[in-house]
Amino acid sequence: MIDLPSVKDLQAKIAAAEAAKASAALKTQAAEEEEKRALLDRLSKPSGLSDDEVMHKASIIINRAVENGQMSVQIFRFPNHLCTDNGRAINQVEPGWEKTLTGIPLEILEFWRRQLKPRGYHIQYQILDFPHGMPGDVVITLSWH
Repeated sequence: MIDLPSVKDLQAKIAAAEAAKASAALKTQAAEEEEKRALLDRLSKPSGLSDDEVMHKASIIINRAVENGQMSVQIFRFPNHLCTDNGRAINQVEPGWEKTLTGIPLEILEFWRRQLKPRGYHIQYQILDFPHGMPGDVVITLSWH
């Protein structure tokens, strides 16, 4: 005789499978949020790189862009939460927007002022996207035109 589970048993099995899926989704979401917190923490602190190390990295990026015929290159992207005003001043292109920068984005600006601006390079910080109508990630572009 074939053993056919009852409807109640099937419903319990489906409920257990859905609960397992929900639990896995929550674990994945928690892991993603922890990764994001760790990234923000890392980006909000100084990189610890010397000007020579940064210059070496910059020269690789710039030379690759030039070889591809580009006059500018995106050098960094970061969450707007690294700005003290969540990117509002950058979005509005307000005078003094630079004062809202923290961590590595500020370090990049200071490096540009010390090392790249005297060589004729330009830098631009701008909001890249607007999730839910609010400023999102910020992109830093270096140009030489």
